[in-house]
Amino acid sequence: MLDTYRTLAAPSQGLYKEKGSKFLAFAYPILQVDDVKPLLEVLKKEYFDARHHCYAYVLGVDKSQYREVDDGEPSGTGGRPIHGQLLSKDVTNTLVVVVRYFGGVLLGASGLANAYKAATRDALDNATIVERTVDASYRISFGYEQVGEVMRVVKDKGLKPLNQRYGDVCTLDVSVRLSHAESLLKAIGQICQVTIAELK
Repeated sequence: MLDTYRTLAAPSQGLYKEKGSKFLAFAYPILQVDDVKPLLEVLKKEYFDARHHCYAYVLGVDKSQYREVDDGEPSGTGGRPIHGQLLSKDVTNTLVVVVRYFGGVLLGASGLANAYKAATRDALDNATIVERTVDASYRISFGYEQVGEVMRVVKDKGLKPLNQRYGDVCTLDVSVRLSHAESLLKAIGQICQVTIAELK
């Protein structure tokens, strides 16, 4: 089961120069498509005099959600090489925007693609890449007399309680790595009168 992925710990930058043209690369960790537009708007405002703002992003553990944008460059010369570098670095939940200042000399399709690739590679080389786990969250419901048993399972599994409520019915929310979820469900299922349900 695929339950780990590599992403950026923090934003990073890169730079590539070719025949007077400057390619400024900005890499960001993102969690969803909605994160892209605000980041793009900030860069377009700051680098309003640049000719192109090409970008690509990859989302999801399986990297199945992605987009490549050439922003006026010849088709496939901006977004695609950026996307290619994201795949080659094996990162996801990542956006890279490359801002281009035209230097007056045409680079040709292969020169352009190479420049966008090199700028992206520089930004990703400068980034701290971290491995994260894909987790599932569950709510455990139980009577006060089962507190000890439930907490023993939570401790044995090395889980950190997220939310705890104690009363006539006690509830405890926990987060568990996807590949360990089945063993948690099994352990909790063996305690009488305790229910566990996945939180969406």
